[in-house]
Amino acid sequence: MAERPVPAAVPPPGGAAPGAAPGAGTARQVWRRLRRRPAAVAAAGVLALLVLLALTAPLLAQLTGQDPNTYHDDLVDSARGGVPIGSFGGISADHWLGVEPGTGRDLFTRLVHGARISLLVALGATAVQILVGVSAGLAAALGNRFAGQLIGRFTDVMIALPMLVLGIALTAVVPPDFPRPLLLILIIGLLDWGGTARMVRAQTLALRDLDFVDAARLSGNSTLRIARRELLPSLAAPVITLAAVKVPTAMVAEASLSFLGVGVKPPTPSWGQMLSSAQTWFRADPAYVLLPAGLLFVTVLAFTVLGDAVRTALDPREGSRLRVGTRKERKG
Repeated sequence: MAERPVPAAVPPPGGAAPGAAPGAGTARQVWRRLRRRPAAVAAAGVLALLVLLALTAPLLAQLTGQDPNTYHDDLVDSARGGVPIGSFGGISADHWLGVEPGTGRDLFTRLVHGARISLLVALGATAVQILVGVSAGLAAALGNRFAGQLIGRFTDVMIALPMLVLGIALTAVVPPDFPRPLLLILIIGLLDWGGTARMVRAQTLALRDLDFVDAARLSGNSTLRIARRELLPSLAAPVITLAAVKVPTAMVAEASLSFLGVGVKPPTPSWGQMLSSAQTWFRADPAYVLLPAGLLFVTVLAFTVLGDAVRTALDPREGSRLRVGTRKERKG
């Protein structure tokens, strides 16, 4: 009797070869898909440049010989209410982007130092959102019925709460000596985790009855071990996608709170705070408004484009569905 041929090993989803480290093939495929998207590459380049400027802000200040908090009264025209002397907001060899109206502080160094605050708050708040949201979503899906309903109702309440109004109220009662960047990270992160928890709960409910989870449960693994070893790797793709979308949302929230005067306090620079003080100088010095607004717009746009590219790279079937739908619409 002829021997039955042994079937070749089928690589797991994501393209990893048999015996390779889990997720290695998936990571390589995602990287290749991202590199094929010029918009994603451009967005990643813009964000890398902004992060580099933020990290090297003190070195850039030394290079230009300027300090973000030093006043230069001789660079503003007191007779005109503090308008910078010179063209385009006082641009010169010493002040690459001009000076701040009314104070004469160097605008370039304030912008790069403001990038540190904006990026720090956005990334820190997103990390808090993901940590709390993933923990709450897993607990709601894997706990008993009472715990699941309790966490679910509390999540619905958190989603319905107006984050901006609560943020203003909380910043008003916190002692003024509390570090403002840390306060903003906690407020934005702890008030905006509901959507993450709801998504993780739905994904976990769809995964917990699959064969690999049942096998881990029959092997005697605890619920915590199953969540850590079996469920979290499967949740990595949607969580990463959601985090990429949450970062620009947190950045806009920080800018909004600083714009309203309850965020970062002077003299620490922030893009939202600069926009708040620039609204009275729009006619006299448009550059003072356009520079922080433009940087905030470009950063949020880059994060949004990169987040969309990551979502499509992690789930290429969604990109195929979008292309098919577009073609059908064109034919119709």
